[in-house]
This record gives sequence, structure tokens and C-alpha cells, in this order.
Amino acid sequence: MSIHGLDKEKLLAHEDALILAIETSCDETSASVIRGGKHILSNVVSSQIEIHERFGGVVPEIASRKHVETITLIIEQAVEQSGYKLTDMSAIAVTQGPGLVGALLVGIVAAKSLSLALDIPLIGTHHIAGHIYANELVHELEYPCMALVVSGGHTELVLLESEGNFQVIGRTRDDAVGEAYDKVARALHLPYPGGPHIDRIAVEAESSITLPRAWLEADSYDFSFSGLKSAVLSVINQSRMKGLVLDEGALARGFQESVIEVLVTKALRSVKHYGAKQLLLCGGVAANRGLRAALTERCNVEGISLLIPPGTLCTDNAAMIGAAAHLKLKRRIFTNLDMKADPGLSLEQWSI
Repeated sequence: MSIHGLDKEKLLAHEDALILAIETSCDETSASVIRGGKHILSNVVSSQIEIHERFGGVVPEIASRKHVETITLIIEQAVEQSGYKLTDMSAIAVTQGPGLVGALLVGIVAAKSLSLALDIPLIGTHHIAGHIYANELVHELEYPCMALVVSGGHTELVLLESEGNFQVIGRTRDDAVGEAYDKVARALHLPYPGGPHIDRIAVEAESSITLPRAWLEADSYDFSFSGLKSAVLSVINQSRMKGLVLDEGALARGFQESVIEVLVTKALRSVKHYGAKQLLLCGGVAANRGLRAALTERCNVEGISLLIPPGTLCTDNAAMIGAAAHLKLKRRIFTNLDMKADPGLSLEQWSI
């Protein structure tokens, strides 16, 4: 099979290499076709939010079952929308981890089957590497750069000294920022996922309740949000015990201001300390309006180049997995068919 006059062997190293990427790490079933690591030909996402909303969070068994039900259709749609055929693909990429093990397995089994049937390479891909390289789908990256990863399961500062070289310099010691948002939203009886609802009422609030900031050690780039979550619950409980009407907007704004101040301050300090040329905002919480606005303002003042992908590339999607997988395709680093799902897959070990 050939594309543009190139056989598959040559196409692996060609700028027009086609990667069929699959993402099933949590509660989105997604497939995408990426050309040359940067051009999105299709990016189909099936969300399970409505299903998990009634439970107030993702139920792993249900998520896995829904992936099984939709994975084949999503892959077919992605290939059809790309304008190519399955037999035109150069490689298959799939999220190997981190994520929910049952959900990961659904995508991995599908990817292995396609790799074997089409006789093309398999590339097991790191989920967070995908979030980081979602930026390269819309921007040119300059190294060294710093990535602030904020999502439901991760809060990390990652230094990239060169392409595909990841060094985690800071991470959460307890709750991830997205997890903290969901827990606070649940305490305020807001729907799941809680992040967008907290963001909305925080932006609309006219006042703010002051809450603590967890800075940890003076030179630390780590994060901690469990104390802030406890402080929010304390305000709610005290209000109820005293029979007072709680200003939920002011509480949401105070919570968001605390989160944002810590994230922005540590991210900018890390950029200056490591001499990064760019700051990349990555992950589902990157869609938060308050965080985007605060980072943009501070980076403008400090003269720091800030890259933020559009909202559709912040949340889990397969296009970002294809972008990250291209780093290894270019170097012909492929994955054996005995690959297993790895919920604790290390980003630094996945480095090139």
C-alpha cells in the first residue's frame, strides 16, 4: 500500500506519516488521525459525562463497559473523517497509562489488534506526554520549555530540556487540582464534573472569602490542595452550624483564587529558575477561565511566552496522543505487542 507515491517503510520517516491514535484512559472514548505529528485530520471524542454525572464521579467498571460498546464505531468514524483508509495508516498509537486499568485495556486491545492485522508498528503512549504535546498541534515549541499540567488526576510542573525529554520538577502531594475542584463542587451540591461550575460561579461572584495558600517549603515546586479543600468544608460546616446563608459564589471565588495564585506563582518561578523559553498550560483544568486569564496577565507582565491549546485539545482526546506518539515514530521507537496497561506509567521513563 502506498500514499503519495511512498511505501509504508519510507512513510514512517516522512512528514506525511499517518498515525491512528486511540485514547481510553478514563471516561472519553476517542480516536484521531494525525498527519506528520501536527496536522489533525480527524479527532472523534465520545464523552461519558452524562452517564457518570448521576454517580458524582467516574465509575471505573461503567467506563470500561462504555469503551467496549463504542470503541469500534469511534475508530471507524475517525478513519472515515480523515479521508484515508485503515490500510493507509503508518502506525497505531494508544494510551498505555496512566489511567484506569480497565479503560486503558479496551484501547490497548483495539490498538494491538489493528497493529497486528495491518502489520504496522504499535506505539504505547504516555497520557501526560499527550497533554503536553497537544500544544504542538497549534503552536511551535521552543526548548527548554516548562509545562504546567493540571487535570483531574494530575498536577505537575514538567521541564522539557529538549524534544520528548521530560523531567518532573514538581507534583501534587495529595489531591490533584481537578480532584479538588470536584470535591468542593460536591460539597456545594454542584453537578459533576465540578470544575466548570466552580469556575462559572467564581467568575460571576462579586466578593471573595479568603482561604489559605499551601506554599510548602520555600524552594519546593510541589503542590498540596487537601488543606484548602478542608478549609472550604470548614466554612460550609460553620455556616450551617450558625444558621447563616452561605455565599457560595464568594466561597467558590475564594477557592479558585487560592488555587490559581499557587499554580501561577510556582509556574512562573520555575520558568525563571530553569530559563524556559515558553510556559505550556496542559490538561483538562487548562480550560478554566480564571486560570487562563490569570496566567495570561502575569505572563504578559513578566514577558513570558505562554502557550494554551484550545479547549477541545485540553480535555482528553486522541489527537494529543497522536502528537506525542509522533516523537517516537520519527525515531522508530516502537512497542512490542506484549505491552500491558500501566496505570502508574512514569513520564520520565517514557522520555526519549
